[in-house]
Amino acid sequence: MAFARTSATTPSGTPKAGLRERKKIQTRQAIRRAAYRLFEEQGYDATPVDQIAEAADVSPSTVFRYFPTKEDIVLTDEYDTLLEAGIRARPVDEPMVESMRQVTVEALRQIAAEDRTELVQRTRLIREVPAIRGRTAENTARDAAMLSAVLAERTGRPVGDLEVRVIAAAILAALQEALLSWVEDSRTADLEDLVNQAMDVLARGLTL
Repeated sequence: MAFARTSATTPSGTPKAGLRERKKIQTRQAIRRAAYRLFEEQGYDATPVDQIAEAADVSPSTVFRYFPTKEDIVLTDEYDTLLEAGIRARPVDEPMVESMRQVTVEALRQIAAEDRTELVQRTRLIREVPAIRGRTAENTARDAAMLSAVLAERTGRPVGDLEVRVIAAAILAALQEALLSWVEDSRTADLEDLVNQAMDVLARGLTL
């Protein structure tokens, strides 16, 4: 999920990572930020991994140890598991749309200004680079499977139930559109407001 990533802070209620894990996080962040800086300066396709490694002061093998492909630098990070943890911490009788709204808004409130700039870059790369856009489908499928599993547990329905899958897919699509809308008008639009607006559309039954 594009929202709940890139923050260097630890969400409230989440155990603080140990020293070794914090060092790994710092290395990943250094690689990612060096990559984004180079992508901004010279373009994604024109930026080789060797150059990213040099800018982050690590070896190319270290980059590949943390990010198996260049696309993974944009699409993965250490906070992927927080979405599921946040959803599962919400009340079991709460509508999934509301659960996702609360988790996403809380994540946004913890993202620093520097990380918001990175979030804009990330979303633009997803929109503009075919290789990244293609890999995004894998992340979306993973998140949809997670939401479906949680929703199935809450309702007692099978994970593969069509209505469960439709709800999970609709929530993720709404969040993605909110993010894209924000990037298109990031100077004036407020991402939190756009997320709330997108969730409101789902909550009222897709009526205009």
